[in-house]
Order: sequence, then C-alpha cells, then structure tokens
Amino acid sequence: MEWRKWFGIALLLSPMSVLAQAYPNKPVHVVVSFPPGGSIDVTARIVFDHLRKQVGQEFVLDNRGGAAGTIAAAYFATRAPDGYTIMVHSATHIANAHLYKKLPYDTLNDFIGVTTLAKQVGVLVIHPLMPVKSVQQFIALAKKRPGAINYGSGGSGSFLHVSMALFANATGIKMVHVPYRGGGAAAIALISGETQAEIATLGSVVSFLKAKQMRAIGVTSAQRVEQFPEIPTIGETVSGYEFTAWVGCFAPAGTPRTLVDKLNSELRKTLADPGVAAKLNGLTLEPMHMTPEQFAQRLKSDYERYGKLIMQAAAKVN
Repeated sequence: MEWRKWFGIALLLSPMSVLAQAYPNKPVHVVVSFPPGGSIDVTARIVFDHLRKQVGQEFVLDNRGGAAGTIAAAYFATRAPDGYTIMVHSATHIANAHLYKKLPYDTLNDFIGVTTLAKQVGVLVIHPLMPVKSVQQFIALAKKRPGAINYGSGGSGSFLHVSMALFANATGIKMVHVPYRGGGAAAIALISGETQAEIATLGSVVSFLKAKQMRAIGVTSAQRVEQFPEIPTIGETVSGYEFTAWVGCFAPAGTPRTLVDKLNSELRKTLADPGVAAKLNGLTLEPMHMTPEQFAQRLKSDYERYGKLIMQAAAKVN
C-alpha cells in the first residue's frame, strides 16, 4: 500500500527518541480478531487493562469477529502505521493464509509481530449426555456412527477448527464441522446440544467444566496441564498428537521500529506482572513474551508448519 510507505517515511522524519518517549500520548485502538468470550478476547482484556494502568493511557478494545479473524485482519491492514491501532490475533492468522484461496492482505508482510502474549492449550470437550468418558471411547463411537457427531469451532480456519480436523484425520473418524463466530458461541452451542463435541481453548470453558455443562476428555498439549492434571492428553491415546497455539499483538507494516520496541517493552513488563500472570494462568493461558525478532521467526516457522498440517488434514475454506 503506497500511502502507508509515505506515511511511514513521514514518521521517520520525526525525532525517534521523542516519538518513542511520548508514546502513547492518546488512546490506543486495539482491534480484537474474535468476539467477546473466547480466549483471544479474554487475553486482550487482562493484558490491556493492566497496560492502561501501567502507562496511564487508554487501550480501547474493538471486537471485530467473523471469518476466523480475517475480517479484523483485513480492516487492520488498512490502518495508519502510527502505533495507535494495534491488533490482537492468534495463530489462526497464520492458518488462514493456507485455508482461504484469497485474502485482501499479505499475512506475513502487511503486519509486524510485536510479541506473543499467551500460549493456548486446547481441550476436547463433549456434551455431558454423550455416552463416552475417554478419548478412546469417543473415537470408537465416532467410528460406529460416521457423520453423526457435529463439532463446533470458532470459525473455519480457527485453532479450534484445525486442531479438531487434525484429530479427525489422525484417527480416521468422520464428523460434521459447524463453524461459529468465535469460541464463546461454539461453547454455547455445545451446552445447548446443537453440537456434541469441540476442541475449545481450555481457559474459555473452565466455568462450564466446573458447572458440569460439558465434559473434558483430553488436552491438546504434549503434557498434562498443571491446573487440570486429571485430564489426560489426547496424545496418550492418539500417538504423536500435539497442537497448541498462541495469542499475539501486531502493528501495521511500516510502524516505526522505535514504537514497536516501546510497545514490546511495556508488554514485557505487563506479562511479567504477578497479577497478570496469575489471571492468565488461572485460565490456563501461559504468559508468553517474545522480542519482535523472535516473533517474526515464529511467524515464519508457523507459516510452514500450518501449511503442512492443513494439507494433512485436508482442511480448506472456499
């Protein structure tokens, strides 16, 4: 986008040290890629509520859910690279590049990864009336009734969708995918019986698990989760299965490096705060900070990894 290049040049002509020291000196617009209620939204609220107090400036959250975060990303890609519009997205942002035939932005080049914010772990949950209590029993039922189980997700291409598609591919079962506008809506659909299963981010369904409105039978991480050691890993039944993701903060391409570094530094302090860490850990979201260079490398490696995984899962969005 030509105008953004010239906008960035104009910003570079400003004294960089002054620019960074003054930032932020007005409210920051935070585009959140999924609706309220899911782990991306919860992470953004915990982190930026603390950052607001830390820097003495407002961070105004703007949930623009839909199409697995592509609506938010398309909107965000056109914002001015001045540090006053940032985006909170997940690894779904990378998956979308392989799932959608055409996107109105360049996934790797139209965005700057400021830092990751939290690590996401998924959990395979089922409706409590389903006659299974383990991953092995779930697989057996799905094989006995091919196409009879509906599973929800936060949208085609979301972490929830890809992780379940990979699970189905690894076990040879056939289910019907029902995409929703975010993890919160998918969870409600499961509770109501509209769907019978889903892989949800663990932190987003803790309250439902405690209320026995859904049953957890396996987590997607390589090891059991400290907060819920009684839930086995899916990999204990399905050899080699492991799939976790991240929530991250992005700036538009062309944003001056001094502003990216200043925001990264402030977010590092926020994620290191014991109160913030406790809130995230309580929702099984592990605080996760990276430098811009580390995050850039992670984005590139995840781009390759997701491409291979999605090809294996034969997942695609028209």
